[in-house]
Amino acid sequence: MIKKALTIAGSDSGGGAGIQTDLKTFENTGVFGMSAITAVTAQNTLGVTAIHYIPAPVVAAQIDAVLSDLGADAVKIGMLGNAEIAATVAAKLREYRLEKVVLDPVMVATSGDLLLEENAVAVVREKLIPLALIITPNKHEAELLAGMKISGLETAREAARRIHHLGAKGVLLKGGHFQGDTAIDLYYDGAVFHEFAKPRIATRNQHGTGCTLAAAVAAYLCFDLPPVEAIARAKDYVWQRLQAASRHRLGAGSGPICLPMQSHHP
Repeated sequence: MIKKALTIAGSDSGGGAGIQTDLKTFENTGVFGMSAITAVTAQNTLGVTAIHYIPAPVVAAQIDAVLSDLGADAVKIGMLGNAEIAATVAAKLREYRLEKVVLDPVMVATSGDLLLEENAVAVVREKLIPLALIITPNKHEAELLAGMKISGLETAREAARRIHHLGAKGVLLKGGHFQGDTAIDLYYDGAVFHEFAKPRIATRNQHGTGCTLAAAVAAYLCFDLPPVEAIARAKDYVWQRLQAASRHRLGAGSGPICLPMQSHHP
């Protein structure tokens, strides 16, 4: 049986993040990908130059079109942009009783561009986080959601506990923004902490890392893997993509990690 994953996120015209990299990740992991676009961005490796939010009723119509016909084994949520879209997505998750929901709380781009309006943060916190099987904040997003500064592993654990108290069943706090030669992602399921460590790869190509990880977790959840195993496989996938991307240069800024799995020459 074909496994299916839906991504609800923004479009990246440069192809390195958002909807584009989610669909590539689904394809690479053996899952049929579908999408509901929340925003159209003019974006490349150097940053975001324009954002147009899709009207919330059109976002809802896309979700309805996919789920009423094709269905989805898992859902990945990325850039939402504003409070109305965030509330609409939360309502649809409840309506279709979706359980395997991976929430990437996209708030700030790697380039520093704001990707979530301030009035939408409360909606994400109150309406979306309680519906998530796994939420995947980076250090800066976790600090915002937990209301505290994170300086290392111990404070990261406290932040994960606080975010878990907001209602998410599992919190995967990504370690990419921490210092050190090892990148440690921390997963908390409400009872146990799990650490996923990989040697840090020296590369300028990191665009789409968070999107790719969340999409890969959602993809592996489609195969009924427990969250810890889905995360471990997703972490391996992203690490391999970072290794491959480190050997190439695409664009003048932070290049994408989701490059073709192999070259196909005519």
